[in-house]
Amino acid sequence: MNDSINRLHHDFAIKPNGNIIALAWEYKNTDACIAAGRDTSTLAQGVLWPDWVFELDPFQDSIVWEWHVWDHLVQDFDSTKANYGVVADNPYKIDLNYGRPDGHPDWHHGNALDYNHELNQIMISIPYFDEIWIIDRSTSSAQAATSSGGFSNRGGDLMFRWGNPVTYGAGDSSHQQLFFQHDAQWIDDFLDFSHPYYNRIAVFNNRVGANYSTANVINPGWEMYEHKYLEDPATGRFIPEEVDLTLLHPDTFPLYSTGLSGVQFLPNGNVLLNAGRFGYAFEMTPDNQIVWEYVTPLRAGVPVAQGEMLTVNNNLTFRVKRYPADFKAFEGKDLSAKFYIEQNPDTTFCALLTSVEQIMIDEAFKIYPNPADDRITVEWDGMKYAQLEIYTLQGQLLNSVSASGGRKYLDTRSYQNGIYLVAVRTENTFYTKPIVIQH
Repeated sequence: MNDSINRLHHDFAIKPNGNIIALAWEYKNTDACIAAGRDTSTLAQGVLWPDWVFELDPFQDSIVWEWHVWDHLVQDFDSTKANYGVVADNPYKIDLNYGRPDGHPDWHHGNALDYNHELNQIMISIPYFDEIWIIDRSTSSAQAATSSGGFSNRGGDLMFRWGNPVTYGAGDSSHQQLFFQHDAQWIDDFLDFSHPYYNRIAVFNNRVGANYSTANVINPGWEMYEHKYLEDPATGRFIPEEVDLTLLHPDTFPLYSTGLSGVQFLPNGNVLLNAGRFGYAFEMTPDNQIVWEYVTPLRAGVPVAQGEMLTVNNNLTFRVKRYPADFKAFEGKDLSAKFYIEQNPDTTFCALLTSVEQIMIDEAFKIYPNPADDRITVEWDGMKYAQLEIYTLQGQLLNSVSASGGRKYLDTRSYQNGIYLVAVRTENTFYTKPIVIQH
């Protein structure tokens, strides 16, 4: 794959069947660019490396599906060349002459990829368009090269694009929402549908401010019965017009990066963020309290002394993700502490840290709201593990879920009005509190 005409880069996702969906570049020479309708004045090096996506069956070592940007172009530069059309009339296609003003061959620089098994769709982050794209994976490779087929009947054309409608002639700079974004993803890792942002889209918005970044959540207008994303007929823009949620560091400026970076919504209701160019990560509660911080203690991959000050790009961190202790890949692995990464560690401080064990020191917990309607929040102190259960007053078990991190949302929409018992169970303890469900 990594040769003179194809290069793997940036990101991949693993499907439930074990197949791998990955991002790659493919080489297009000057003749191919001109034939497709590229403005030669923007070909600084005479070539382009557009993105393509492929699915690999690792058991057969074979590519079983592929999608290419090059199959879904529109251009209004040269009427004698392929792909000629009005950009604004083709919002599902990609303007061949939009993108990097310097004409660099890395035209899109796709920097994140995610796969949604429920929707059978692929999301790609395209920072030089300041957009995220969604394509239909239900197509065959042949259909993915066209504009028809698949559940969307759009083939490999874009199902959804969001962040910068200037790219398809449906707005101006005042409508731009994303600025060299990173880590675009569906919010579903280690979460269930009871999480308030489940299956919405999260993205790290690197350059939204001159000296600060944000993480954002959007709720795309997905119409499941028509299998399409909605557009505003008045503007021609994909909805929504505004983000659902904006996350900032409590002091604003410590969360700043011009590239890299990431965001992860955690099962306990908190959010994990990292500013990639400064190697700085932190966990923040819904009320903007920081409960954990970490600085990558490496300079160009080499450990530094604990407490040594690092500057921008010293400790680049692509993104940060937290995995639960029961993650399947950890089975049979020794996760006990082995050594310190940093040099000259303060071992007296490190000895105060809690080891990765499934323990609960204080079983006190809260349940709210009470009375509740469609959802309750259960909280218990600290980063601890528990089994949460809901019982009727007659002792019938209605729900039982494993939880960690100190907070869990439970769906109560199916429960009839009445009084129930919510329990937190650990290896040695069992505590209950009553909750009133009132729809």
